[in-house]
Amino acid sequence: MAQTREHVLTGTRGTVAAREWSSGGRARYVALVVHGYGEHVGRYEGLADALVRHGAAVHGADHTGHGRSAGERAVIEDFEDVVTDVHTLAESARAAHPGLPVVMIGHSMGGLIAARYAQRHGGALAALVLSGPVIGRWETPARLLAHAEAHGGIPDVPVSPAALSRDRAVGAAYAADPLVWHGPMKRPTVEAFARTLRTVSEGGAVDGLPLLWLHGGDDRLVPPSGSRVGVEELSGGEATARIYPGARHEVFNETNREHVLADTKDFLDTVLKG
Repeated sequence: MAQTREHVLTGTRGTVAAREWSSGGRARYVALVVHGYGEHVGRYEGLADALVRHGAAVHGADHTGHGRSAGERAVIEDFEDVVTDVHTLAESARAAHPGLPVVMIGHSMGGLIAARYAQRHGGALAALVLSGPVIGRWETPARLLAHAEAHGGIPDVPVSPAALSRDRAVGAAYAADPLVWHGPMKRPTVEAFARTLRTVSEGGAVDGLPLLWLHGGDDRLVPPSGSRVGVEELSGGEATARIYPGARHEVFNETNREHVLADTKDFLDTVLKG
């Protein structure tokens, strides 16, 4: 198992709880993990352990309003601030591992954050991996805001654990996790999603940055057809795509997770050797 170190960073809106996984020896690259909505980076233990065995020093942090970080639960008012916090994490990781190439892995909402990070700081990345990313034509924010206008509030429709993975243990652990937000989405966060989807769509391609897109073919939380539009815009049509038939939203936690991890490591090997 990887060695784990927890520490605290100063974020744009308070303290940010950060975590590092390492082998204790010399790494060959740094992997920055950017988690999704309502969850926390501690849910990526399996991914981190696999990447450490692959030679990575893995760093991640709980976003503002998430996990052990400061802020009102599940509230993100401006994703640009979260991107800035991720950049603080990245600088901390680079200081701990000077000279190593840095890759970023963003899941779901973390895919949106990672995409925007790549537009702002892509020159400092060796590769970008997006898993079930909330980019392109994700219709949920517009639908929720329309409901709020018509009925006076965001509907209480929490994430269904069954939508995450065909592995029932994943959903059960998610439902029992006290650091996961199980309530409804909050209007400031929904509005921030809508704004940042537009910002990333209009922000242009990250030319020359190798991009791997991973997605479950049966992802009903973030359908792959909508994400495809954003991936093509972001990559300029140059992304490597891996769509897994039958898989749901969390491909790193799916029943075929070993296949997903192998694809990810093969992609990173190609980038790092190149």
